[in-house]
Amino acid sequence: MPNPTTTTKKPSPLSLLALHTLHFLVLCTWFSTSSAKATSYNVVDFGAKPDGATDATAAFLSAWNKACSSNKPAGIHVPQGRFLIARAVTFHGQCANRAISITIRGTLVAPSQYTFVGNSLYWLTFDQVSGVSIHGGVLDARGSFLWDCKYKATPNCPIGAATLGFTNSEHIVITGLTSLNSQLVHILINACHNVKMHGVKLMADGNSPNTDGIHVKFSTDVTILAPRIRTGDDCISVGPGCRNLWVEDVACGPGHGISIGSLGWDLDEPGVKNVTVRKATFSKTQNGFRIKSWGRPSSGFVEDVHFEHATMSDVQNPIIIDQHYCPFRNGCPSQASGVKISDISYKDIHGTSATQVAVKFDCSSEQPCERITLEDIRFTYKINKAPQALCNHAGGTTLGIVQPVSCF
Repeated sequence: MPNPTTTTKKPSPLSLLALHTLHFLVLCTWFSTSSAKATSYNVVDFGAKPDGATDATAAFLSAWNKACSSNKPAGIHVPQGRFLIARAVTFHGQCANRAISITIRGTLVAPSQYTFVGNSLYWLTFDQVSGVSIHGGVLDARGSFLWDCKYKATPNCPIGAATLGFTNSEHIVITGLTSLNSQLVHILINACHNVKMHGVKLMADGNSPNTDGIHVKFSTDVTILAPRIRTGDDCISVGPGCRNLWVEDVACGPGHGISIGSLGWDLDEPGVKNVTVRKATFSKTQNGFRIKSWGRPSSGFVEDVHFEHATMSDVQNPIIIDQHYCPFRNGCPSQASGVKISDISYKDIHGTSATQVAVKFDCSSEQPCERITLEDIRFTYKINKAPQALCNHAGGTTLGIVQPVSCF
């Protein structure tokens, strides 16, 4: 996507989508062509057994090390069956080539003992890699064992780990991957550039704690197409330092919706800029489109964000900006949020609200929300009861039919 700070005319959303789709197809074709010429390493040849009981971690690392040290494009093949990855593992980068294609036909499964990750933030991590693609397969983190510990408030329950993480990496492609029952976040993208995801399926119980589907932070040029997400927290969450994020054709529910934030915990925090979410469906989620920040001083910001063409069914907070986010009232005294929110648009969004306040802009008294646009917004509440909008320190404009009536 173009830099929104330039003075040239922006392409239309359709032309932007065409550019994203073309870029994605070219990248996938390049990976396919490269992998066709690549040396292929089958994890079974390194001792992995598809029985779901024998630890295959060493075999996967051996296959990775071979592929990483190859001077030409390389492929890693995981055949059908269940492969136990019994500990947290990191696939380190700085590889000799920049085209490693990982094709997964089977399932990578975690142990039932939820402490197997130790102090790691991830079960499977790719760090400082370039040109890695993952195609297909299932990752089963068996997180329900940890959820049970948390449900029962058992002492010393660990925080848990994300299932799949990419850190400090670039030119990443993930297609057709399924993640089941993550302990925490299913897929986490941290400090990465040029990431493409298509057709991922992320599933966990609707009551599972902190099991965000996709979390992106400190990253640029990320495209997420056609994800199907059923989980216990945000379907997609956007952290600080994100720029040029495109999300298209999302199915979300159960879950907490699509969230930018929470932002503003740190005083010096990079902002979020140039985000587009198009064609989304939400079913019985806690939120639809949410922007949230802590009630704390911060130099952060959110600007140039566009939510378009969404359908919501029985959503508790279809459209919400919450700049007084403070769960458990801990660590966030009653201060105004320093996060500046501006140039946010909502277009062609309709459906049913599970609560009477369908549109809520609860903004900062120190940094009021500016230039919010509502266009063709249509929500219903209950029979014979009209939905309402609530504004606090927010200003903007409306276009077309807007229901509930704007509170600007």
